Amino acid sequence: MPTLKAQIDAWNAEIDKLEASAKQAEAGARAEYHKQLDELRKRRDEAREKMKEIQSASDSAWEDMRSGFEAAWDNMTNAFQNAMKRFR
Repeated sequence: MPTLKAQIDAWNAEIDKLEASAKQAEAGARAEYHKQLDELRKRRDEAREKMKEIQSASDSAWEDMRSGFEAAWDNMTNAFQNAMKRFR
C-alpha cells in the first residue's frame, strides 16, 4: 500500500501546483484550470476509494479483484497524466 499512497500524495502535490497556477491565470484560462482541477480531484478520490478497498480485502479477495483493480488504477493514472499534460 505505501506505493499507492505515495502516488496519491504525488497527485495531491500536482493538484496544489495547478491551484497556484490557476490563481495567477487569466480569467479565460482560470475556468479551464478549475474544470481540470475538479476532474483531477475526482480521479484522486476514486484512487483513494480503490486503495481503501484493497486495504480491507482479505488475501483471497485481493487475488480475485487484482486484475480489475490494476486495470482501474492504470486508467486513473493515465487520465491524471493526460489532464496534467494540458497545463504544462
